Amino acid sequence: MTRRADFLAANGGVRAPMPGFILQMRQRGDGDPAIRAGYTVTKKVGNAVVRNRMKRRLRALARAALPVSGVTGADHVLIGRGGGIERSFADMVRDLDKALTKVARAASPHSGPK
Repeated sequence: MTRRADFLAANGGVRAPMPGFILQMRQRGDGDPAIRAGYTVTKKVGNAVVRNRMKRRLRALARAALPVSGVTGADHVLIGRGGGIERSFADMVRDLDKALTKVARAASPHSGPK
């Protein structure tokens, strides 16, 4: 994802905050089954070197997990948090799996109490 409008639209979707990042997910509803991903890290996290390092970590996370656990036909946005640089990559992988499970459950048409 590169367009600002796509990031703003994803902001209105389901959120799953984790210690190293926040995952936002929104169903596009355009009939395209592609899983799209976007990454953002604010200046609060650190200088340009730190932000770019964090974005590389987020890209690697998404590359590993989204094809397997991502929601088809949805936009996924990973927002880096301050603790993401110090957190081990293995912990972040577990966090992303947990976050994807949470947003998939929320996006499911049959979710909710019975």
